[in-house]
Amino acid sequence: MAAQSIDGLRLVRGIQPGGIMDQPVHGVGAAPVRIGALRSLDQVDGPRGVPLLGNALQFAATRMHSAFEGWQRQYGDLYRLRLGSQTALVLSDAAAIASILRDRPETWRRWHVIESITAESGLDGVFSVEGDAWRRQRRLVMQAFDPGHLKRYFPSLVRVTERLLARWQRAARSKEAIDLQADLMRFTVDVTAGLAFGSDVNTLESQRDVIQDHLDKVFPMIQRRMNAPFPWWRYVRLPSDRAYDRHLHQIRDAIRGFIAEARRRIEHEPSLRTTPSNLLEAMIVAHDADSGALSDRELAGNIFTILLAGEDTTANTLAWAMYLLFENPGAWRRVVAEADAALGADFVPKHFEDLGGSEFTQACLDEAMRLRPVAPILGLEPYRDVDLLDVRVPARTPVFCLMRPPAVDARSFEAPLDFRPERWLGGADPGTGLKAARRVTMPFGAGPRLCPGRYLALCEMKVVLAMVARNFTLARVGTDDGREPPERMTFTMAPVGLRMRLGARQAQA
Repeated sequence: MAAQSIDGLRLVRGIQPGGIMDQPVHGVGAAPVRIGALRSLDQVDGPRGVPLLGNALQFAATRMHSAFEGWQRQYGDLYRLRLGSQTALVLSDAAAIASILRDRPETWRRWHVIESITAESGLDGVFSVEGDAWRRQRRLVMQAFDPGHLKRYFPSLVRVTERLLARWQRAARSKEAIDLQADLMRFTVDVTAGLAFGSDVNTLESQRDVIQDHLDKVFPMIQRRMNAPFPWWRYVRLPSDRAYDRHLHQIRDAIRGFIAEARRRIEHEPSLRTTPSNLLEAMIVAHDADSGALSDRELAGNIFTILLAGEDTTANTLAWAMYLLFENPGAWRRVVAEADAALGADFVPKHFEDLGGSEFTQACLDEAMRLRPVAPILGLEPYRDVDLLDVRVPARTPVFCLMRPPAVDARSFEAPLDFRPERWLGGADPGTGLKAARRVTMPFGAGPRLCPGRYLALCEMKVVLAMVARNFTLARVGTDDGREPPERMTFTMAPVGLRMRLGARQAQA
């Protein structure tokens, strides 16, 4: 039987290395079942560490997800780690993860380290806050991300997509290799700033210092600090910390500008209070109508969160999807045919309704998010003592949920490491089916804290894929050395060194 790999993750069809098939199997979508007496944390197996530091020095922050997935293949669906003096669990049982996510925010919360570090950076928006603060902010942010609002903002998305088209047409004519992730980051920043804040930052065409250059420095530092055995930055400011502070200062200046500009528009156009033209205006209107339901800091924190999350997650998912489609030309031909049928003579989707017939493109995105989830680890902890599978978990114990292993497990999918978009079109995957597949893969989370920006992200990704399919051939999407793109964790999981060469389609020449 042939083996396949995803960045070092190996699986022989039907057999998962490391004895996982010998572990108790919890059926896809079934409630976690406890078998026998409860174990304590000390009775859970896991990799051996060193005194004082535990396992903290056994993985690099940028490869944290790969290290955890490697130990999962050795120790099973629930194992123990030591991070300094703290004992943590690592979980990869899909049904148990889904149960945890459904029990938020009453029983489970994000790992408190995430909230502490993001708050230091001014990212205390709906992503990281907990309790009453989350409930209050979530309601307002959800109003701003309502699909009806997104339909009204669609012309802004079209304008930015046309700029990306022009940029890539120039690259195709000159046969220039495109830094795929960097260009997609610029695109998503422009979309987010235009759609969400009504600001045309236009990083795609700018040659000067742009906000994206500062945003790119935030997630890597957050990832580094989250995995630090000791919070050095609270006592000693290294050159990297001072540089980070400068980047944060520039971002905060830009955010203050977005807010001031939006308030001026609302003051001069009172009709915007009933029909806001972008997400920031909608948040400000809701904020003002609800007697200051968001403080100025919380409003700024949510803008920061939307900018950062909207840039990184969407751009990385698109980059992975384009790489996987290049590697699977049959699937790409179906995306091209779908785009041609939907767009007719247009070069980009001009109307929101143009995305309505993109079922196969959506399936390709679902498959890319299954194989290359940009959030492969979720760090959570319980407010009180809980039972997790057959283990008694004390309050505030970190539990790291691995989101990819169930999605590349032969228990859940036939040929789990193959790129097969068809499995998302109605149960073509024997033994699991579409509903089971959606229970195993949770790229936007699940439960009450499901990502509020998921509709915007999917809309952006489908528009870009349709634009590329309609106008270009994929001459090359890969690394310069021809190897599989390495994965790097910078809070989200990104491809390293992914470059693209495009050719113009003859029909569009």
